[in-house]
Amino acid sequence: MKKALSIAAVAAVSIVISMGYANATDVKKGKKVFNKCKACHTLVADKHRIGPSLAGVFGRKAGTATKYKFSKGMKKAGSGGLVWTEETMAAYLVKPRAYVKGTKMTFAGLKKPKDVENLMAFLKEATK
Repeated sequence: MKKALSIAAVAAVSIVISMGYANATDVKKGKKVFNKCKACHTLVADKHRIGPSLAGVFGRKAGTATKYKFSKGMKKAGSGGLVWTEETMAAYLVKPRAYVKGTKMTFAGLKKPKDVENLMAFLKEATK
């Protein structure tokens, strides 16, 4: 059931993201959404807070940022093939604990699809 939820979440978020980029996302609004993230995450490589740095996150296997101690659940997800793309990150941010069982991320998730779209646009630029 949870795998079906995750697959459905990825599919739904992928559609929303692709539609959103076609309809122009807002990087500035995404930066404002990131305010919810920056208490725990930085955009500076190897500078971690409660959560890992998001610098270079896209294309990285889950649970592998250097100098950060990940939960067993996140390491297992990475070992199982989870790589952070715009689609997987967006799906994760909708319901983190449902997407990666055992994650230590306590954030409940982003409720508004437009917030997800805008955050992905911001992160795509800010994490290069």
